[in-house]
Amino acid sequence: MPTPSVLLAALRETAPLVQCITNYVAMNVAANVLLAAGASPAMVHAEEEAGEFAGLAGALTINIGTLSPAWIGGMKAAATGAAAAGKPWVLDPVAHFATALRRQSVGELLDLRPAIIRGNASEIIALAGGQGSGRGVDSGDPVELAEGAARQLAAARGAVVAVTGPVDFVTDGRKSLRIHGGSPLMPRVTALGCSLTGLVGAFAAVAPEEPLDATAAALAAFAAAGEAAGRGAEGPGSFAVRFLDALHALDAASLDADARIAAA
Repeated sequence: MPTPSVLLAALRETAPLVQCITNYVAMNVAANVLLAAGASPAMVHAEEEAGEFAGLAGALTINIGTLSPAWIGGMKAAATGAAAAGKPWVLDPVAHFATALRRQSVGELLDLRPAIIRGNASEIIALAGGQGSGRGVDSGDPVELAEGAARQLAAARGAVVAVTGPVDFVTDGRKSLRIHGGSPLMPRVTALGCSLTGLVGAFAAVAPEEPLDATAAALAAFAAAGEAAGRGAEGPGSFAVRFLDALHALDAASLDADARIAAA
């Protein structure tokens, strides 16, 4: 079982190419987060090339935050291309329960078998068929309430499911983990959650056969950087800058020493 420090070191050594199909708000932030961690982001979403490019990338991430028919076509083409090339892909089902277009789109994407699903508690509860209390992109449910839904969804879809919040929860339906850390300022900075999806993809690219460990390592790295950035930050603005610096400066060995990951 590869440790977070081993996976972060591998990420920095290989600089995996990660195809990120994400929303308009998140593109710049997500690209900078991946660069700070040591990966190479590519924001390729056009249907005419997304599928071909997915075969070249080490991993694909899909965030449905700002949908349009053209982007949906690109997402489906990319997921199909990733699957054909044996590359892992990550689904971020942003507010999938809010509208008919989102419900239909996320259903079609789930059928293309993501290796990893990352969302907030309300999104995961609803994705598993329950009734969450989400309002738009914001979760109205605690992570603990979504743990059963995450296990159910992981078993049903054959995917690793990550529920992110103050304490993250990740499961493959058999083994489950909790990841501690981060900062209360993180939800106050737009696109950090979307960027975490990209980072999960980067870790999955260096450990495609170990999606649970890759996801936990990405969450641990994000939590460690958030905790470090929160020290001395005066508010969301200074935190955002400090977060990129903290992620860039992250000591790989400390991810193991700090014992952020615990069995659930």
